Amino acid sequence: MKASKLKRIFTSFLCMVLLFAMVLSTAACGGSSDADTESEAGAVETDEDPSSIEFTRMLGNGINLGNTMEAYGHAQGTSMATSAYETLWSQPVTTQEMIQGMKDAGFDTLRIPVAWTNMMNYEDGDYTIATEYLDRVEEIVQWAVDADMYVIINDHWDGGWWGMFGSSTEETVQAAWDLYESMWTQICERFQDYSNQVIFESANEQLGSGLNETTVANDSGGLSEDEQYELTNEINQKFVDIVRASGGNNENRFLLIAGFNTNIAQTLDERFVMPTDTADDKLMVSVHYYDPWSFCSEDQETQPSWGTKSEYEYMQETLETLTQFTDAGIGVILGEYGAMPLADGTYKNDMNDYHQALLDLCTMYDICPVLWDRGDFYSKTDCRLGDDEMAEIYAARTYAIESESSIEDLKSQAEENFNALYEAAPEEEEKTEIDASTLDGSVAWIMWNSGYTYSVGDTYNPSDCTEGIVATDAEITGEGTYTIALDFTGTESGSAWGITFSAIGISNAEVLYPGYYIDIKEILVNGEAISLIATPYTSSDDELCTRCNLYNQWVSNLPDDARTISGDLSDASPVIINTGDFSQVDTLEITFDFVAP
Repeated sequence: MKASKLKRIFTSFLCMVLLFAMVLSTAACGGSSDADTESEAGAVETDEDPSSIEFTRMLGNGINLGNTMEAYGHAQGTSMATSAYETLWSQPVTTQEMIQGMKDAGFDTLRIPVAWTNMMNYEDGDYTIATEYLDRVEEIVQWAVDADMYVIINDHWDGGWWGMFGSSTEETVQAAWDLYESMWTQICERFQDYSNQVIFESANEQLGSGLNETTVANDSGGLSEDEQYELTNEINQKFVDIVRASGGNNENRFLLIAGFNTNIAQTLDERFVMPTDTADDKLMVSVHYYDPWSFCSEDQETQPSWGTKSEYEYMQETLETLTQFTDAGIGVILGEYGAMPLADGTYKNDMNDYHQALLDLCTMYDICPVLWDRGDFYSKTDCRLGDDEMAEIYAARTYAIESESSIEDLKSQAEENFNALYEAAPEEEEKTEIDASTLDGSVAWIMWNSGYTYSVGDTYNPSDCTEGIVATDAEITGEGTYTIALDFTGTESGSAWGITFSAIGISNAEVLYPGYYIDIKEILVNGEAISLIATPYTSSDDELCTRCNLYNQWVSNLPDDARTISGDLSDASPVIINTGDFSQVDTLEITFDFVAP
């Protein structure tokens, strides 16, 4: 890892302070984690009444209990043991020692994603969450509270029931409202006596395009983007109203409001409006950050790189935009982020520099970062972070350590650390020249990920294909017109329902055909031409595969190499299609011109 000498000295010093303070505490999986004192609900009470910004600082660094309580297995029925759901996505049963180990590793906040409909017969109009499921979530919450951690509880993807809000059937839409209100009423009642160590989050990434998801409601998908914004605002307002009316400490509890798709740029859009609140200064906003996805994604099989000056600048510019909220007194939580390991679990070479820079920027801009983790970084068997340098970085950033310094000193030190990393970064990525003669031609295909998958990622891999999909790919021989397609009629359900991600990819084209443009002429869904809602652009994530995004909500800003034939990028977007046109896809066909510069 290329870390500055200044960073190593600073983090090592703070780690020594932390380790001395923890001599008498439990740091291993086998130790006790009982709290010295606790209230009736297990919460450590304080006399403070912090503002939203002050409270965000108190949350320190956070970590997600990912792929655990949100693992979705509703089809198993509501009578299964809670552990059957908890372990469904290859995670072990959560233990008190795991949670205490997270606290000992330097995390002051635990985010618990939950799929509440796992044990709810909502299809029959019964929105009762099974007592056993509520008990299990509360048990984990209690362990975190006992460890003196803050806890964030939300409703995650949850099988895609959120698409009921976008249904064309009035009864289904009303059922979505009834489900949402009943679900949060029960959660509020269960946790009403907990202190402000427990935070409720209105949703995950589903407020936005997720309201058009067709996994549960096949007739969903017709909401325009303006309608998605309007409905997102209504749901967030309903969330606040439910909590405030539910009694106990919920009257003044801190609440986390999910941004639009939790995408930074889309949440900063003027169409996103924070809800009104009867409590004073108790709302925060949630966004996620996985930029650039070409580095953060876990899909890669080979080492990507990150850390040029322009990449540091992009990260800083993006996170700095969130001062739009903090300047207005609204705390910001980065509910998910992370430079995820490679597909085989190997850590990325620039992982620690990426995380160090992001944490420094979060300190500078009063953002609480919450690491996305599914056992990717934190070992649930060893109860520690698996990478020693990463462990040093996080151990040095506990709230207990940072609260000994003034806010001004913390920000100044964070800026100094970030600038040191930036100054040590190369002007541009060191490139290895690729011999065009070694490349195995060029192929165009449709990347697809929405329940079913076909060759997702910059490496053309037709074997990465859901059984039953028939793909029509095209060999690229130079400038010309090409047609590519996907046929889903041979899959188990006979159709793809909705769209999560899709792009046109052309393998090796950045080397074989540098500077060429993808100019989409026609997109046919089930044989019918659809209209584009924005201008498509051509770019590359890995400087090898040329691509054109059809639907990629994770791109916050246009990449530096974005290009169009006209040169006009004012209306260019990584989302160029209306999700309503993709509510049911039997066949997808795209015709495009490949145009020389």
